[in-house]
Amino acid sequence: MSLLKFLPFVAIVSCAQAVTVSVSATASHAVPTTLFGLMFESGDGGLYAELLQNRAFQQVTAGTSAALTAWDTVNDASIVVIADSSPVSVALPNSLEVTIPAGSSDSGFSNSGYLGIKIDSSWTYNASFYYKSSSGSVKATVGLQTSAGESLASSTIALDDTDDAWVQTYTTLTPSASADAMDNYFTIVIDASDATSDVIIDFAMFSLFPPTYKGRTNGMRIDIAETLAEMKPAFFRFPGGNNLGESVSTRWKWNATLGPLVDRPGRVGDWGYVNTDGLGLLEYLYWCEDMGMDMIMAVYDGYSLDGVAIAEDDMEPYIASAIGQINFVVGDPTTSAAAAWRAALGREEPFNLTYVEIGNEDFTSTTASSTYVYRWEDIVSNLSATFPDLQFIATTYQSGPVLTPTPQHYDNHIYDTIDWFAENSFAYDSYERNSTTYFQGEYAVVADGRLEYPTMWGSSAEAVYMTGLERNSDIVFAASYAPLLNHVNASEWTPNLVGFDSGTVYPSTSYYVQKLFSLNKGDEYYPSTLPSEDGTIFWSVVKNTTSNELIIKVANPTDEEQTLTFDLPFSSVAETGTLQLLTGSQNASNTPAIPNAVVPTTSQLTVGSTFDYEAPGYSVSVISFVVN
Repeated sequence: MSLLKFLPFVAIVSCAQAVTVSVSATASHAVPTTLFGLMFESGDGGLYAELLQNRAFQQVTAGTSAALTAWDTVNDASIVVIADSSPVSVALPNSLEVTIPAGSSDSGFSNSGYLGIKIDSSWTYNASFYYKSSSGSVKATVGLQTSAGESLASSTIALDDTDDAWVQTYTTLTPSASADAMDNYFTIVIDASDATSDVIIDFAMFSLFPPTYKGRTNGMRIDIAETLAEMKPAFFRFPGGNNLGESVSTRWKWNATLGPLVDRPGRVGDWGYVNTDGLGLLEYLYWCEDMGMDMIMAVYDGYSLDGVAIAEDDMEPYIASAIGQINFVVGDPTTSAAAAWRAALGREEPFNLTYVEIGNEDFTSTTASSTYVYRWEDIVSNLSATFPDLQFIATTYQSGPVLTPTPQHYDNHIYDTIDWFAENSFAYDSYERNSTTYFQGEYAVVADGRLEYPTMWGSSAEAVYMTGLERNSDIVFAASYAPLLNHVNASEWTPNLVGFDSGTVYPSTSYYVQKLFSLNKGDEYYPSTLPSEDGTIFWSVVKNTTSNELIIKVANPTDEEQTLTFDLPFSSVAETGTLQLLTGSQNASNTPAIPNAVVPTTSQLTVGSTFDYEAPGYSVSVISFVVN
């Protein structure tokens, strides 16, 4: 993501006046099925359901206190992360060396999760880890406990003497009760009461999973996934965004995110923490299918956020990697090694893929945009020859360097003030209709000094902009708010569409705006009287041809109620319609303290061939009714 220009942050105040909106009798264009979807960057500690932080000591320096992030001792044990001389895998060179004093029956270690662990008595948790030892056989109690030390789930297993060979063990944990708070721990306590000398055991690749969305192994956190599913997003842009890489060495490597977790090295992510890459390419692909989303998949294009661009003569390995990544998704296992790998992982048939994005934000610097000329040409000429049915999205702006081959699509990003969004409903109206289409891949009100959470004022301004996206959906084929998810106790960038902590999800006012538009996008756009470009009330009209519902969206980013008179040309108009209304005070936000401060309400209203509607201040309204 990139933060673009700011305009003065001034409240929009209206003078209430009636506006007549005459709707056309015929549609002007189809609404793309992909219009509203999701943009994503990384999932550890959030969408990805793994509960243990620093589970495999990936990308940490052995022997340092930082290497023990989220881990602590229980009673008299000592723990240290070591660079193992015989690691569990090439990908995971570090392990946790645990020393239990001889005679101790209740010493061990714990993990605090991603700022907490939810303990739910209705869940069964799957726990696993690797260990090796030459200290004799001992018993270990794997458990979940509260911060007060109350054990709510436990399982006792034997840890045999493995003669220093790695062994993986599994167990399940079913809590006897739910914990009221989230500051809970995963623990392993070892009984060394019969030992005559200290017990030393090495551990690696821990995992603790709750039930997941649709029961996927290594899958998604249920409450976050269900919150996003309620939006019925049309597409999913992955793996990002900035998640493509801070540097060449830390870039997202699709082939390092596949196969057993023990073979995934992980990498330092773009926000300063380690990505396990447990949420890898195959998990993304199944997630898209489970959610019914189309894919907008990015490939690394030789430019990273640190400003380093690969020289043209050195592009071949990156082109080959992009070809391999796409072949893994859509290739034939009989002709492609990457596709054969997919089949070996249990997926013989290809996935559905139409759009491939080449890089990320190649408009951010002179180096990015100038080198994109050859990087785009080298990558796209090779990919289009290999995959003639795919469509490629450029990540410079159309006003930037001239690219060959001419891009079919551009990805535009904008983060700006409330005023900017409220004043730019017409941003795409002047774009040339020349077969080029646009992906609004990232956008959000951020305001001066940033908003901690979206506000009703800012969200209604975003809705103004979205009416313009809908009006221009003959050339805007997709749009996604960004960023998507934020752990409210460890924010990296604000605001975000959905907040969460270890136990709860907090949909924002902007989330509800996105949901209202996504669930009511219709399939045909109907022209109407245009809002004033410098006006204070905005609208868009679409139709669902299956249900014959006319759907009118109204965005009022001002502090006053505003009246619209709708004049409809249809021979038959229902007498009543449904109103979905999101409205609140200017700075109302959904926060952990007040999670449902602003939520949509549904009611009935009187409509007809002509009817008035009074849009409350700071509101987004969706009016739907049957016409013929």
